[in-house]
Amino acid sequence: MPERKIRYLGDPILKTAAAPVTRFGKSLQALIDDLMDTVDLPGRAGLAAPQIGVGLRAFSYKIDKNRGYVLNPELLEVSGAQEGDEGCLSVPDLYFPTPRRMSVTVRGVDVRNEPVTVSGREEMARCLQHEVDHLDGILYLDRLDAATRRRAMRAVRESSWFLPAGSRMMR
Repeated sequence: MPERKIRYLGDPILKTAAAPVTRFGKSLQALIDDLMDTVDLPGRAGLAAPQIGVGLRAFSYKIDKNRGYVLNPELLEVSGAQEGDEGCLSVPDLYFPTPRRMSVTVRGVDVRNEPVTVSGREEMARCLQHEVDHLDGILYLDRLDAATRRRAMRAVRESSWFLPAGSRMMR
């Protein structure tokens, strides 16, 4: 499968809550294949369907030896706290300290509508939270404190990839 183009900040789909997956079949399998192929490229940890222009609650992840996907995810167990630099394929080349939970568990289903549970700590927990946020129309920039967010938005506006809201630009 070919890599799918990434949607950038400014594309309205990134700020829209994704719809639950309700149809399970060949087209869903094709979406999962695309999510997995696209996240497999170097330097990528996770990818939500809205980032490739699909408004469904689906994401893929690849952290160390953990690789997979979850449909219709919900965060179940969350504990602890961490803060570290976070980035996003839809906000390329910009990283800012983002507060997250240290440990999380996500429950959802697979392409056969069978239950799936994924748990993680540290980087894996950060990835799971980041991708579930995407499905809720939240970008990591929305989680920054006010001063850091102002600095981040200035950097976004100065980026060569950025087009103002209402414009679409893909990579």
